Amino acid sequence: MALFPIAKPKAHSLTGRISLPLLYTCFRAVKRNRGAAGIDKVSIKMFEANLADHLRCLKRDLKNGSFKPFPLRRAFLDKGGGKFRPLGIPAVRDRVAQEVLRRLLTPLFEPLFHQASFGFRPGRNCHQALVQALKYHDQGYRVVLDADIVGFFDNLSHALIKEAVAAQVADGNILNLVEKFLRSGVVEQGVFKPTTVGTPQGGVISPLLANIVLNYLDWQLDKLGYRFVRYADDFVVLCQTPAQAEEAQTQVTLILAQLGLQLSPEKTRITTYSKGYSFLGFVMSSRSRKMRPKSQEKFKDKVRDLTCRSHNLDADLLVKLNRVIQGTALYFATHWSTHRWLFRQLDAWIRRRLRCVKFKRFCYHHNHRMRLKQFARLGLLSLESFCWS
Repeated sequence: MALFPIAKPKAHSLTGRISLPLLYTCFRAVKRNRGAAGIDKVSIKMFEANLADHLRCLKRDLKNGSFKPFPLRRAFLDKGGGKFRPLGIPAVRDRVAQEVLRRLLTPLFEPLFHQASFGFRPGRNCHQALVQALKYHDQGYRVVLDADIVGFFDNLSHALIKEAVAAQVADGNILNLVEKFLRSGVVEQGVFKPTTVGTPQGGVISPLLANIVLNYLDWQLDKLGYRFVRYADDFVVLCQTPAQAEEAQTQVTLILAQLGLQLSPEKTRITTYSKGYSFLGFVMSSRSRKMRPKSQEKFKDKVRDLTCRSHNLDADLLVKLNRVIQGTALYFATHWSTHRWLFRQLDAWIRRRLRCVKFKRFCYHHNHRMRLKQFARLGLLSLESFCWS
């Protein structure tokens, strides 16, 4: 039985919408997101140097079906605790092509997505997902199934992805493009490895494909009457009693099995809002809503990299440090978060690091030699100031 409802009529003429203005728009989006060069070692700056010719050739290849993506360049993202997340970095040309594909497919699938899905969708973000969870808690849904899917992006079935896309799209060229990106392979330490399963993290099209597949999970949970919030493969099901949460876990397991996926026994748990749970970088509980310890350590690692004692305390260092502080504060300092005490501690820790950069050693007397007003004159941002605003 087909898992995905077939549209009537399907979209037939997506290839005809590929134009030079669309390609220029897609390149600008790729440029804004920055990113490293792919396996061909062509950076965004190098691609832009001959942009008109590159985009004309790309348009021709996309429209006549001769486009062939480069293999992905394997990189690893440090998740902390000695764990690394494998990423696949496409070539700049392929990122532009994926952005074209994403912009063609999004209008078809966006109206089909469930309202409880917040990840990688236009006009939706992490904060909205967290606010929705808080609303459910206020309504009495205080027992939480904190779910984690084992290797979601690495275990997505190519056949399932193609079935889900083909349910809405009848343009053979577009379907072939999706398959080419899925099967492009990766190069790791100079060795090519084919990809027969999964969609690579790091690809522009991957989040949309993930939402298309997990939309089935959303609507199945909706039919069963559950309250839930999902951001990509990270989701929580909110219940009123532990028995309901246990039944929800059973149902989620059965639904994911139809998609060839499974819950992680180690990371999936049933807890309560009073005890707290981790979601989208926060620890959410009835007492506080603050950065989870893992997020704190990631932030500290970034600061440590910038504030080595071998560095000089100059304007360039402060610009880079302020960028890290501002990015963290804008995400975590919301009107409903409870961060002031923690941010005050982190601000003091940052100042200690900078005093060590200035005086090349640690000493408590340095607090008197370099006071708060001096940091203010240097233009150092403070995490706590974002709580006030």
